[in-house]
Parts: sequence; C-alpha cells; structure tokens
Amino acid sequence: MSNGNMNLTLKVWRQKNASTKGAFVTYKADGISADMSFLEMLDVVNEGLIHKGEDPIHFDHDCREGICGMCSLYINGQPHGPKRAITTCQLHMRTFHDGQTITIEPWRAGPFPVIKDLAVDRSAFDRIQRAGGYISVNTGGVPDANEIAISKVLADEAFNSATCIGCGACVAACKNASAMLFVSAKISQFALLPQGQPERYNRAMAMVEQMDKEGFGSCTNTGACEAECPKEISLTNIGRMNRDYFTAKFLKEEEELKS
Repeated sequence: MSNGNMNLTLKVWRQKNASTKGAFVTYKADGISADMSFLEMLDVVNEGLIHKGEDPIHFDHDCREGICGMCSLYINGQPHGPKRAITTCQLHMRTFHDGQTITIEPWRAGPFPVIKDLAVDRSAFDRIQRAGGYISVNTGGVPDANEIAISKVLADEAFNSATCIGCGACVAACKNASAMLFVSAKISQFALLPQGQPERYNRAMAMVEQMDKEGFGSCTNTGACEAECPKEISLTNIGRMNRDYFTAKFLKEEEELKS
C-alpha cells in the first residue's frame, strides 16, 4: 500500500446468463482510494479488464445517490455490504482494510434470475406494482387533495413506507426469498392515506397474489429484511398487509355467499 491506497483481492461471481453455470473469479484491485465508493472501485477494476481485452464485470447502477435501488450487490455475505441503512453506491472503501478479500455476488433468489454476472432481473417487482400498486380512482386536483385532513402520524408513516426503492435487499436477506417487506411497503403507502381507501382491500389481494405467482417465499419472521433494508422499512408494514389481505378475502367470500 502506498499514498494511503489499498490493495484488495476480489472474488467476483461471473455468469453469462441465467441458463449457464457461474463461478467465482479472483481479481486484484490495487491502488484503491479509501474515498472511492464501492461502485467506483468496480469501475477501476473494469477499466483494467477492458484495457487487457477482457470482458468487464456487469453490475446494475444508475443514480449512485442511494435513490434508484439499482445497485444490488451481495458483499461479504450481506446485501449492500457491512454498513446499515445504505445502498452499495453509498458504501465507501474506507469500510474495508488493506489486503482484505471481498466476495461479491448477485442477489440469490429464484424470482431474480441472473442477467449477467452481478446483474439480476427484478422485473417481478414491476409486475407486482402493476397488479395494484397505484390509485386509479379520481382524487381531484391538487387544491382538492390539499383540503383532505391527514394526521401527521399517518402522513409520516405513509412517507416512510413510500421511501422503499425496490432494490430487493429484503429478498436477498431472507432465507425464503420473501418479498413481503417490499410488497407491504407499496401497499401501506396508499393504505394509510384517504386517497387509497376505495381500492385498499382489492389492492392488497391483487399484489399479494401476484407476489405468490412470481415465486417469492413466505415470511420467516426473523426480521432479516428490516435489518438489511437500506431505507429501514419497518416490519409493521407486513402486519398491516396481512390484515388487509385477510380482510379482502373475508369480504370476497361474503360477496360470493350473497350472490
């Protein structure tokens, strides 16, 4: 190590696509500044691979500001790395030490098939959103919406749920690859507000059924999802989603009995 920079060993998962076998490949990352982000470090490694005529490491990234949820990496056995409440792009190399070996993998879940290397297909989340994660009823214009009184407690809780960026860390952290924290956050951000009430129970049923259809597992009740969520989404959302779902099932059965 010189000038305060680090020399690291990377064990990176390389895989051409979902239908081929993958394997770990070892790379040297020398002269890495402690002030670099984790993705900047990978950029430096890729520049070296391209210079040697080798295929660069594929990984998802976009905003690099902890907002988009694209940077989905499993680092040394943890989604987004060893620090809490941050995404991979917010993880800096000063978290590691000179000479350290870092293992980098993609999310491991059946509903998230590998596209290439560290990039996975998370379109299952998009399909769950399309199943009911929206408000379709007429809520009026902006002045009308502003006239609806909402308590600060509910507004804050709805906002906290809406901070979910859909990165999939909750799925990666769960031994059952459950998506319940993600789905419950997307349900809660509407269920807590007056504008979301007309479709509340149909929304819960549609999104939960789509989640099951995508092949995500059941909740393990271990709390690993909340612990690894970069936006610290609360487990209380799962309880709310379960209540709304069972209410929706009851109302549906009651309607069927009447007909």
